[in-house]
Amino acid sequence: MMTTEYLTVSALTQYLKRKFDADPYLKRVYLTGEISNFRLRPKHQYFSLKDEHAKISAIMFHSAFAKLKFQPEEGMKVLVSGYVSLYEASGQYQIYVESMQPDGVGALYQAFEQLKAKLQKEGVFALPKQPISKFPRRIAIITSPSGAVIRDIITTVQRRFPIVQLVLFPAQVQGQAAAASLVARLQQVNELGNFDTIIMGRGGGSIEDLWPFNEESVARAIIASKIPVISSVGHETDTTIADLVADLRAATPTAAAELATPVLADLLLEIQQLNVQLLQALRNLLAHKRQQLTFLQNNYLFTHPQNLYREYLQQVDQLTTTLFETMQQQLQAQRQTWRITHQALMFQQPPLQHMQQQVLQSQHELLYSYQTYLQQHRAQFKHVIATLDSLSPLKTLQRGYAIVQKKQQVITTIQQLQVDEQVQVQLQDGQWQAQVLRIEAKNND
Repeated sequence: MMTTEYLTVSALTQYLKRKFDADPYLKRVYLTGEISNFRLRPKHQYFSLKDEHAKISAIMFHSAFAKLKFQPEEGMKVLVSGYVSLYEASGQYQIYVESMQPDGVGALYQAFEQLKAKLQKEGVFALPKQPISKFPRRIAIITSPSGAVIRDIITTVQRRFPIVQLVLFPAQVQGQAAAASLVARLQQVNELGNFDTIIMGRGGGSIEDLWPFNEESVARAIIASKIPVISSVGHETDTTIADLVADLRAATPTAAAELATPVLADLLLEIQQLNVQLLQALRNLLAHKRQQLTFLQNNYLFTHPQNLYREYLQQVDQLTTTLFETMQQQLQAQRQTWRITHQALMFQQPPLQHMQQQVLQSQHELLYSYQTYLQQHRAQFKHVIATLDSLSPLKTLQRGYAIVQKKQQVITTIQQLQVDEQVQVQLQDGQWQAQVLRIEAKNND
């Protein structure tokens, strides 16, 4: 009888994994499907690909995901390539995605639209633009040192405004390192700070060639620039994120140079015209002022200046006379009023002599009453003094009495004393100390 051999789950899983890895058709698989269960993670990305009837798990390692030019989103239809294998821990087969692009739309175009929508939502495109200097002294040019851009700019500027200083800041404008190079140059120019304008651009090319100017880092550097930036990337029909966020967009490098500089010959001609206009205006103004001066010099008042104030002198004389007469009239009226009042008071004057006699009599009566009041109170005061003097302890001492004290306390009864105690005896003319030898109580019977 044959014995049945049972496999472990690990052994079966390892066997199936070897089958998956050995199958040449699974080493390079191209799938189209819709992204599902996608959530952006810091490193490796885990999601699913599905269609109407099936779904497969997918994983994209960080090294492959970092190369994407767009951001995968839930529900997006994509084209992926990779290999299929089995994950031993769960026994689940999955596709390991090595590349991905949108289905029907290019990856770079998708990334462009995503970044454009992101910046639009932030309100970046609505930020106020910095004005371009009308008369620049120094212009920084960020581009490739070997391209046609720098030659076109130099030729145009020398023709239009040769007095401006052009400074080239060489940068990579194509390839993986181009975005970092452009950002570094923008930061360098801003750190120097002694430039009026920045021209940044490159010649035409495919969307892949122009892609560094669609990078978010470059757009952020342009937005952060304190010096106005003119963007000239590609041809007139090409539009990049750098063009949208720059302070001014030029269709070509030649157009950028024209927007950054005025025409010196036109400026000189305009200055000459303004100089002629200024001289003509000064001549007209001088002629007008001379005409006014001649008119004023021939004016009647300047030829006979005394006539200017003669009328005012006459008015002053008239006003002075009127004032004097008015004061005389008011003074006369006041004098008449005083006379009438004085006479009225004379008739109404009371008999002052009789009233004076009454006042004198009242003074005598008041003085007599005061003296009488004073004598009475003096007598009362003397009586009170005599009474107080008779009650004074000193008077008692004069009559032979003494005051006995113990420890500054007056002794009023023998109950306060003890034999051999020291006491102080106060007499009229001094005090002395005594000792109690015997105590005898008074017999009240």
